[in-house]
Amino acid sequence: MPSSEDSAVGELRVGDLLSASTLPILEARALLAHQLGVARERLVMRPEQRVASEDMREFAQLVKRRKRGEPLAYLLGEKEFYGRMFAVSAAVLIPRPETELLVEIVLALGLPDEAHIVDLGTGSGCIAITLALERAAWRITASDLSQQAIGVARGNAEKWQARNVTFRHGSWFSAVPDQRFDLIVCNPPYVAVGDPHLDALPFEPMPALVAEGNGLACLQAIIEGAPSHLVPGGFLALEHGHDQADAVRDLFATHGWCDVRTEADFASIERVTLARTAVV
Repeated sequence: MPSSEDSAVGELRVGDLLSASTLPILEARALLAHQLGVARERLVMRPEQRVASEDMREFAQLVKRRKRGEPLAYLLGEKEFYGRMFAVSAAVLIPRPETELLVEIVLALGLPDEAHIVDLGTGSGCIAITLALERAAWRITASDLSQQAIGVARGNAEKWQARNVTFRHGSWFSAVPDQRFDLIVCNPPYVAVGDPHLDALPFEPMPALVAEGNGLACLQAIIEGAPSHLVPGGFLALEHGHDQADAVRDLFATHGWCDVRTEADFASIERVTLARTAVV
């Protein structure tokens, strides 16, 4: 940060500090508000407010981390999803706006009032908790292989008082070995090993992003295993990569699923494919 008469006495004004950061103003304001524990609007209204030297130093460290590419959501410790703020850490993927499509599709399926749903690989819990809050009578099970992720998700469930969510530890269906559901929902790892897009994601947990078999291994495992964990006519809804819709539809067809269809996200990218088991 540049020196000034103010910095000589250990303080700068909010406006000067934000300008000195050289970050985009919205990012700088978000980080400073986070450090000061105030609403961002307060910084807009009071640019002349002086910032204590200790807060200045901590803000400078946040700015350095952001300039090194660390996601803003990890620095702030939260990210908005479906109109709610969810806590995040480096143990979980940052919720993406396109994943909201998965939630919207599930909500529109017309499931029973007391449907039982499992969210495999829940991460921050944003999908499971959103469904639980939007449909209070549904019973939601959320599983993850990472205990750290489950800890983050539990905290989010407590924050939003989502009392109809339970958590299980384990890989895919091993977390719910003897249960059957009306719907299985999952945003699994689907990025291929060596995909160049990974270079832009060095801070997010690779096990939650990357899958073998050109990114299809986890999708295939879930499609193969899901029928024995669904009631007759039960649904499986999967998020997948921008270029995987054809392959995912083929996997569903190969394993005898019914009513296979794909929905596009807000960018007109085929993002979610769902199907159902046969009605006996």
